[in-house]
Amino acid sequence: MRFPRVLVASAAVCAVAVAMAQSVPVPNSAAPAAVQIPSAPAPALAGSWLVMDFNNGQILASQNPDARMEPASITKVMTSYVVAAEIKAGKIKPTDQVMISENAWRGGGGGTDGSTSFLPLGSMVALEELERGMVIQSGNDAAIALAEHVAGSEQAFIELMNTYAKKIGMNNSHFNNPHGLPDPNHYSTARDLALLGRAMIRDFPEPYAYNKIKEYTVNGIRQHNRNGLLWKDASVDGIKTGHTAAAGYCLLASAKRGEQRLISVVLGIQTTSQREGFRLREDGNLALLNWGFRFFETRTLYTPDKIITTPRVWKGADNSTALAVATPFSLTVPRGRFDALKANVDVPKYIIAPLKAGQQVGTLKISLDGKVIAEAPLVAKTAVAEAGFFGRLWDGFLMWWDSL
Repeated sequence: MRFPRVLVASAAVCAVAVAMAQSVPVPNSAAPAAVQIPSAPAPALAGSWLVMDFNNGQILASQNPDARMEPASITKVMTSYVVAAEIKAGKIKPTDQVMISENAWRGGGGGTDGSTSFLPLGSMVALEELERGMVIQSGNDAAIALAEHVAGSEQAFIELMNTYAKKIGMNNSHFNNPHGLPDPNHYSTARDLALLGRAMIRDFPEPYAYNKIKEYTVNGIRQHNRNGLLWKDASVDGIKTGHTAAAGYCLLASAKRGEQRLISVVLGIQTTSQREGFRLREDGNLALLNWGFRFFETRTLYTPDKIITTPRVWKGADNSTALAVATPFSLTVPRGRFDALKANVDVPKYIIAPLKAGQQVGTLKISLDGKVIAEAPLVAKTAVAEAGFFGRLWDGFLMWWDSL
């Protein structure tokens, strides 16, 4: 009555193979030839850059992705995220009337050298209008006014920014203002900014949509969105530009073509020509996006409704449990290579009841050319209660016997 371990492993492998065939049917006879992938086009003069797949966060190519850089006005994406999160939490409303304080007017108004929405001192502006002005016009005054309204002061808002940044996984970033003007304690990385863009698109698609609006009028003054890619490529719908003398010319961009979305980041382009700076950050991002779409594809391999394997459960009211991924599991690989993927299930030798529905039990590992390129947790689809006294006793004996 010993349960052969070889059979357990074989059953698991067979189950995975069937699940993969169902999720990603790629008949060998129709499989396209693998495409030779050239090196990613490195943006000229950039200090740091990367291109990421939105669906799964895979970085397709990068250079110095964790180098500490000044994010300039890309900071405002973090400000937008905090505002959207606080609205969702019910702490503020889009219809709130926000006063333009002297601090906002002096720190980011028309009398400064930075980007502004030209908001009059002491005026009352709807929060949603301020948000649009900050996103589309890159208004520093709008960013400061939003920060003060959301948290009572800029400093309190900064604490929120850094708290949310940690939740997103931006482990190499620190924000010290809501607008991005130079500060020695204000920094991020290409990887972190890509994670921020991904979180904004995923968590708050409605305010994210402001990023594709090409122009906006506040207080009778019409200004254009500074993201020139919106005019160059219809698939681009964001995200944010940035520039200071210290940060150089920067751009966090995203585009969606079909079901695939990519995020690109180009930071630290140093040039004395504004025209060249705009051109280089736009051309650099667009080249990365085109390269990613041309040479990579994303597919959903598994969904939570697909059972991947049904391993033995010991000391349980049921003898087995169905395992599946907790969320849709997608993967990005070079075009023509999906038929070469291999799947393996890693589960404990003894899975012992009780189990809760949704509890992680094992790990699904996907390999390409012998290298694990992605993993996903496998969870129990249903709960498994403990067996009665004699059932637990008998399985305990079998486990002891199996371990001999």
